[in-house]
Amino acid sequence: MKAIIWTKYGPPDGLLLQEVEKPAPKNNEVLIKVHAASVTAADTELRNFNTFTAFWLPMRVYIGLFKPTRIKILGQEVAGEIEAIGKDVTKFKAGDPVYAWSALRMSGYAEYICLSENAMMATKPDNISYEEAAVISVGAFEAWHYLNGNVQPGQKVLVVGAGGTIGTFGVQIAKYFGAEVTAVDSTGKLDLLRSIGADHAIDYTQADFTRSGQTYDVIFDAPGKTSFSRCKKSLEPNGQFLTANPGMADQLRTVWNVFSRRRRTAPDSISRRYEEFLSLRELIAAGKIKSIIDRTYPMEQAAEAHRYAESGLKKGNIVITMEPQVNK
Repeated sequence: MKAIIWTKYGPPDGLLLQEVEKPAPKNNEVLIKVHAASVTAADTELRNFNTFTAFWLPMRVYIGLFKPTRIKILGQEVAGEIEAIGKDVTKFKAGDPVYAWSALRMSGYAEYICLSENAMMATKPDNISYEEAAVISVGAFEAWHYLNGNVQPGQKVLVVGAGGTIGTFGVQIAKYFGAEVTAVDSTGKLDLLRSIGADHAIDYTQADFTRSGQTYDVIFDAPGKTSFSRCKKSLEPNGQFLTANPGMADQLRTVWNVFSRRRRTAPDSISRRYEEFLSLRELIAAGKIKSIIDRTYPMEQAAEAHRYAESGLKKGNIVITMEPQVNK
């Protein structure tokens, strides 16, 4: 099969399209023929390996001290069709269209991937494409996880970094809960943010929302670029500051022990998140929120996809497609 091999730490030119052995599912795994995979900030940060602090050394040992050796294929969000299942699999069957989060296993930038049937995985709703499904497991889920239960009808919600992977879903989810939404991002993204439901849009290159005197019931920092101390004067007395950092350190913190200690089951916190994962699927199937796709790239242009992801220009999500016929 074809896969985008991660050959070195550093710039995108270390991502090379190569032929590798097709994986075979274990007893509790499914084999997914991948149609689309996302390019997340976590993927680019891990490729660069320049954002870790306490996790730097253990992650480097786990992946490869001088170059990637244990994990050679990036990509943590995939969508595709189950081609085969292990003998113990009961939740899915061959032919099921699915989307999934591969977590620390990565390996999404390939024509095939094997995942446990207990992974963060769900059947794809009929009303969305594989490209749209491929960006749900991180961006949509992170926004849903932080805003569900924390946003009430009539509240004023400000979304920082609203034009990115998590932010575009955050705007829509806050509107779904009946909030008055203010979106903060750069000039070129404001029209998009209004089109997906933002009541107000602030260009951070022209104005600082923390100095406007306006206060909010909830401030949701989608990219993890600001802080509570900076935003506290913009919060109502009982307001909440929520932050979702899409970087590897925070996203993979809860699953590190699962893989490093080779446990067979995830901790309770992961199980609770899976219930949220499935509830989000129902919202998407009902057409209440949608995936915003900026650009799609074929496999051979994976390095270019990473460059664009790091440019600061992307609106919503970037997808790598494994086949031309992915819009099903």
